[in-house]
Amino acid sequence: MPDSPKPSSSTAPTDVDGPAGRLAAVRREIAEACREAGRDPASVTLVAVSKTFEAAAIEPVIGAGQRIFGENRVQEAKAKWGPLAARHPGVALHFIGPLQSNKAREAVELFDAIHSVDRPSLCVALAKEVERQGRRPLLFVEINTGAEPQKAGILPEEADAFLEACRTGYGLSIGGLMCIPPFDEPPAPHFALTAKIAARNGLELLSMGMSDDFATAIRFGATHVRVGTAIFGSRPKATAGQ
Repeated sequence: MPDSPKPSSSTAPTDVDGPAGRLAAVRREIAEACREAGRDPASVTLVAVSKTFEAAAIEPVIGAGQRIFGENRVQEAKAKWGPLAARHPGVALHFIGPLQSNKAREAVELFDAIHSVDRPSLCVALAKEVERQGRRPLLFVEINTGAEPQKAGILPEEADAFLEACRTGYGLSIGGLMCIPPFDEPPAPHFALTAKIAARNGLELLSMGMSDDFATAIRFGATHVRVGTAIFGSRPKATAGQ
């Protein structure tokens, strides 16, 4: 299936729009992408990637009705979202960055979903905390579809065995898969590969697509899109991931 062009300029943040206006634009693009794919827009969860942004930038997005946010550092999220969650009950946090095994306890305490399960040692730590805390965040296994050495994730050819180990060896309930395509390659083949792995393993959830390519990801079955810049604007400091 051919790749689609990059999203139109409506996802490009401008100073005059403000975060609430940009959020509305992203929601319209999600609805349009779903319409073109013959999907219900309700089948796509928007994760607003708020990493590196302070509460003042996040509050207008919450005020516009967004309730699911993505962070990639446990300590940053803990410090920032304690006060925010107290002021705004009902928000949900998704962890979208590489997770250190020694942060598993705090991650299970704080996050409603973890998108980056990627190695046996992390599985052991998460399983221990899930059992100890009795809290079961939604878990995604990250697939390194481009086999990039600098990037976390399970290689595609190892995914089936790893997913089986998660279920039978570690006792983890895996909800879906996540991928981040290589920056310099068309995303469509990577989304298609992730969807194929998910289908043959009976997984319904796909965390795929960011600000530049979420429309394409929706066409390939994404159920969760991780959108940061198109909502919040340029990040205050350079970070990897979203």
